[in-house]
Amino acid sequence: MRAYGRLSSQLRSVKITPHVSEYAEGSALIEFGRTRVLCTASYEAKAPQWLLGSGEGWITAEYGMLPRSTHQRMKRDKITSGGRTQEISRLIGRSLRAALDLKALGEKQILIDCDVLNADGGTRTAAITGGFVALALALKKLQGLSEIKTLPLINYVSAISVGIQGNEILLDLDYDEDSAIGTDMNFVMTDKGEFVEVQGTAEDKPFNREQLNMMMDIATKGCGELFRIQEEIVGPIFKRTQNSSF
Repeated sequence: MRAYGRLSSQLRSVKITPHVSEYAEGSALIEFGRTRVLCTASYEAKAPQWLLGSGEGWITAEYGMLPRSTHQRMKRDKITSGGRTQEISRLIGRSLRAALDLKALGEKQILIDCDVLNADGGTRTAAITGGFVALALALKKLQGLSEIKTLPLINYVSAISVGIQGNEILLDLDYDEDSAIGTDMNFVMTDKGEFVEVQGTAEDKPFNREQLNMMMDIATKGCGELFRIQEEIVGPIFKRTQNSSF
C-alpha cells in the first residue's frame, strides 16, 4: 500500500477548479494530491511573426516553479535560461497544440502559463492536464466574444507519470516515489488513445518490452480518468464522442 492508502494503479486525489484568475481568458487550478499548479490562458489577436500569412494560429507555454513550491527555497528560474524549465515549457506547448486545429484557430496566439504553487511530484503532467482546461475555457470565451468563429478543439489532452518500483508498476508518482523510483516515465495522450509524447528513463536497471506495455496500459487508464474529470468542466463546450477510446 502506498502513501494515503493508494493502490498501485490509483491516481492521487485530483481536483480542478476553473475560473480562478479574474483577468485571464481561461484559468484553472489543478491539484494532484499535494501538487498544485495554476494554469492561465492569455489571448493575443495575432500569430507570431513567423506565422503571419500562413492562416494558422499557435499555442505556446511557459512553466515555472515558485521559490517556496519545494522543501527548500529555490531561485526563480527564467524560461530563457534553458534547462528543465525550458524543456517542460516546450513539452506543455507541444502537448496542447495536439488539442486543436491550428488552422481553425486562425492567425491568433494563446499563451499558457503554468506556475507551480506546491510541488510533490508530477508537476509537468499536472500542468499539461490543467493547461488543457485553461485553454478550452479561453476558447469558449473567445468564441462568445466573436474573436474566433468556431471552437477549434479536436482532442482532449492529459498527462500522467508511471514508474517501476521493484516488479510493481505505479501510477501517478508523488515526490517520495519519484525520487527513489527505478524507472520513471511520463505519458501525454489524447482521448482518442493516441500518444502525443512518451518520456522515459531507467534510473536503476533497464526495462523490457513487457514492462513498457504494462506502463502504457496503466497510463492509458490514468489518462482516461483525467479525461472524465476534465469533461466535467469543459464537457458542455466539447463533448467527447462515443468513439472515444476511454
